[in-house]
Amino acid sequence: MDQSSVRQSHFIYWASGIVSICGIIFEVLFGALGSYILGDGVKQYTLTISLFLTGMGVGASLSERVLKKLVIAFIYIEFLVALIGGFSSFTMFGITAFAPQGTEAIFLYLITFIVGALTGVELPILIRKANEIGVSLNRSTARVLFSDYAGGLIGGLLFIFLLRPQLGMVKTAFFVGLINLSVALIVLWLFRKEIKRVTLHFIVGSVIAILLFLGLLFGQAMAFTFEQKLYQDPIIHMEESEYQKIILTNSQDDIRLYLNGALQLSSIDEYRYHEILVHPAMSFTENHRNILILGGGDGIAAKEILKYPGVKNITLVDLDPAVVELASQNKFLLELNEGALDNEALEVINEDAFEFLETTEEWFDVIIVDLPDPNDESLNKLYTREFYSLARNHLLPGGAMMVQATSPVFAREVYWTISTTIESTGLNVENFHVDIPSFGNWGFVMASRDAINVDDITINVPTRFLANDMLQSLSVFGKDEDNTILKANGEIMELKPNTLIDPHLIQIYERAWENY
Repeated sequence: MDQSSVRQSHFIYWASGIVSICGIIFEVLFGALGSYILGDGVKQYTLTISLFLTGMGVGASLSERVLKKLVIAFIYIEFLVALIGGFSSFTMFGITAFAPQGTEAIFLYLITFIVGALTGVELPILIRKANEIGVSLNRSTARVLFSDYAGGLIGGLLFIFLLRPQLGMVKTAFFVGLINLSVALIVLWLFRKEIKRVTLHFIVGSVIAILLFLGLLFGQAMAFTFEQKLYQDPIIHMEESEYQKIILTNSQDDIRLYLNGALQLSSIDEYRYHEILVHPAMSFTENHRNILILGGGDGIAAKEILKYPGVKNITLVDLDPAVVELASQNKFLLELNEGALDNEALEVINEDAFEFLETTEEWFDVIIVDLPDPNDESLNKLYTREFYSLARNHLLPGGAMMVQATSPVFAREVYWTISTTIESTGLNVENFHVDIPSFGNWGFVMASRDAINVDDITINVPTRFLANDMLQSLSVFGKDEDNTILKANGEIMELKPNTLIDPHLIQIYERAWENY
């Protein structure tokens, strides 16, 4: 081979690695988009990976028909991947904001399949071109496939540790599209002598480059306006942490915190939620020396706990440091939590709650479980018998635990399954529910090794909502929200504990909330 052919063959191997990096980034990006917008991360990642790989298979099959003009075919495939993939996140947010519900899922799955199919066409063409240049078929295939597989690993790592945290989902798509486009333009330059109308192809590539650069510069701001449509109030803070998207809105002094699109608190009625979350368990126990909060990164539960003079230590375990940092610095959240996160009695540990309970040797007088709803696999494990057994094993004699357990009205079977799961660990339980305007009717499960008598609970700290003579009423459930759930045939439903081996709570949760 002459020097020019050597350069061409070398770049083909580099190109195969680079486009593979781009392909895997688009694949996991689509999974992340589905997880954020559509919910149930495991389901969305499974669907996007399956559709992407199926698309690659279809693309590889179609590549058999590309026998001539291999370079031009590869260049325009990269143009399409750059354009379609680059605008994917931006368009997804626009469709979510303005199109009828369900359209966003169709778009995501369709675009995943299309980009997968285009990716599947790339490698066979590169292999044939390397062979055409003069590299043996076995050798060219092995090298291109090695570059492809190695690129897949690099792409996944780049997305997790660099692109998503630094650029976000919209800019990442435009940036990766520009990389695909750059590969196409370099190939166009290296093989210009065997291509007709090179100038025209460069013009097409330049137009796509301009569109992608404009998207990189202004797409995030425009997508922000799209996303604003998803929230009823103006967004005053938005960030994408390593674990989730954090949104803070403000309208007429109503501060609302959203994590991955799900409402976590509203400043106009959060006290109703947090008072029932904290005070029955704290008032039930005689000792308040050592308290554990699982979740609660907003710091408001800690504020309520600090009303008790006997509190010596509070351990707050929240996976995402970005939530805790926001609650420690944002003036609106600081007004709500009264700076509780900076109290010398409080220690913040950024760790998974399950892993913390597995490894800690601490025992606690009260455990407050203030975690997001069990809408995916990672959260579901925090609503299993195994998790509650770990919590029980760190509860001191005479201690109590309180768990937020979603709505007994909107998700009746979910609420009572959580209660059944806690009770299956051998703990005694008492059930509470309260009307919270921003959430609706919301349920809590209190648990202890000791028998719980609501009439014996006396709250002796200042509260805005909760009163001693109303606790009994909060433990009474109506006929359409109690634990006597009837099947379609009229039989009483037997509730099973949610476990790691049988995580059926996720499916129950999806069915319960699909119409809300």
